[in-house]
Amino acid sequence: MKKATNRADAPPRIIIVGAGFGGLRVARGLRGAAVDVTVLDKHNYHTFIPLLYQVATAGLEPEAIAHPIRRIVTAPNVRFRLAEVTGMDLERRRVTTDGGDLTYDFLVLAAGSVTNFFGLESVARHAATLRELDEAETVRDRVLAAFEAAAAQENADRKRALMTTVIVGGGPTGVELAGSLAELHRHVLPRDFPELDVRNAHILLLEASDRLLEAMSERMQRKALQKLREMGVDVQFGSRVTDADEGGVTLEDSRRIDAGAVIWVAGMRASPLAQALNFPLSAGGRVAVAPSEVYVIGDMAHAGAPGSAGYPMLAPVAIQQGDLVAANILRQTEGKKPLPFDYKDPGTMVTIGRASAVARVYGVPVSGFLAWLLWLTVHIVWLIGFRNRALVLVDWAWNYFTYDRGVRLIRRRP
Repeated sequence: MKKATNRADAPPRIIIVGAGFGGLRVARGLRGAAVDVTVLDKHNYHTFIPLLYQVATAGLEPEAIAHPIRRIVTAPNVRFRLAEVTGMDLERRRVTTDGGDLTYDFLVLAAGSVTNFFGLESVARHAATLRELDEAETVRDRVLAAFEAAAAQENADRKRALMTTVIVGGGPTGVELAGSLAELHRHVLPRDFPELDVRNAHILLLEASDRLLEAMSERMQRKALQKLREMGVDVQFGSRVTDADEGGVTLEDSRRIDAGAVIWVAGMRASPLAQALNFPLSAGGRVAVAPSEVYVIGDMAHAGAPGSAGYPMLAPVAIQQGDLVAANILRQTEGKKPLPFDYKDPGTMVTIGRASAVARVYGVPVSGFLAWLLWLTVHIVWLIGFRNRALVLVDWAWNYFTYDRGVRLIRRRP
């Protein structure tokens, strides 16, 4: 690894691109150290991505899962700049942003991931996605607006199509979104739309493979599938979407599905910034990490055993990498060698509607109500900010005891 070259009598300059789980963890680990840290992000808030689907299904308000970055990075040696990175010059150690250039001694790229459409341009144009806060609001707007349109529709077939929601992707986001939408259909929309027979509403979860939640055990996969079907979700395997338009999707077998809302959560790929590094990239555009003065962490990094698919794009991976990067930067400033990354997998949790979840906690499978309680606890602990925790607790308690969702707003009509 190249040794950082500093200005005389000046602390090393560290630039962190991205204020997600990984980037903020690096900043936290460098608080109070003899380094100068700048965090860059195109938003002035940190989004708690695991709960985006709750905003999308009217369970939480957007402000409950977002927190101002300036309230998080408060150490004297850490500052925040609202800026979008547009380029990098690794030879000159310079980052170009829409607000000017910055130089660095160490660069940490933690810009996360974007939706992977696998080259399907029509899907990219017409489907809603769920990677950012405004996208969650868009999903909510489309689902609720579709029911509003159905209420004004006289044609029975068109009414049924508008009350159909297609979710593409059977990973954790797709499963959680489908379960939460099913709860919305069952407990809330019949009261909001007495003129509609919401029993005719249809939630389709389309998965191209033959299973849900690929990273979990077969037992947990079966439990998740059983629960979703008990809730009325139509799970269809071997259903590969090849086209989309304003009125629905077309599958590989030429089958057409008309829908009022189409939500694509079928995959992610690393931020396009990864391509600007001219480093080897793995599947999904992730950087095959190599020693340099540039650290790549979180969803952008392909780390793991040689030949493997890499560690999953999950918050625990980014958090642990962020802790190590902060420690390694300090080691390098002291002339020591950096330590290798050794991921400790805490497990995976997926909630499926009301009081039900499947989980793998340090290798131990858990399901049902206990898994749901664990899920609640972990997500409350991970939330940044006392106000956010209080808002989420109040909203969840209200939803649980009243079977209601209080954020049924259409901010932008599709």
